[in-house]
Amino acid sequence: MAAYFFDTSAIVKRYANEIGSAWVQHLADPALHLAIYLARITEVEVTSAITRQLRGGSLSAAEAASGLTSFRYDFLHQYQIVEISPMVTRRATSLVQIYALRAYDAVQLAAALELSAERIALGSVPVQLISADAALNAAAVAEGLAVDDPNAHA
Repeated sequence: MAAYFFDTSAIVKRYANEIGSAWVQHLADPALHLAIYLARITEVEVTSAITRQLRGGSLSAAEAASGLTSFRYDFLHQYQIVEISPMVTRRATSLVQIYALRAYDAVQLAAALELSAERIALGSVPVQLISADAALNAAAVAEGLAVDDPNAHA
């Protein structure tokens, strides 16, 4: 079974209309029964992204409320959550130094890499990173992860 690790820049597209939203909505459709993983910090980041879009005027109050309600439900019921362990933070610290990533982008990548290694050790397929962040995607490819950018699916 395919497994995907969505960073915030990608999963937020399911809850706020952006370039690539239709593709993300399709990929995240529960009827497809795909394994979708999110880092624990994504809960905070998506809430921030939607709230900032509301305050910036690109989302209405109704759209923001609907997006947040849907995301909170899906976060609890659909996604598999990757906890941020000391191993993940150590790896993120190293990734920041190697690739000059933003802090939470490094945590997202470290979580995806640790999850992928765990899945491979268990005989499962590695995860594919879904991200709309070019710097994060470049670092992920350099680290050996398969990557797809929802912005390429406009």
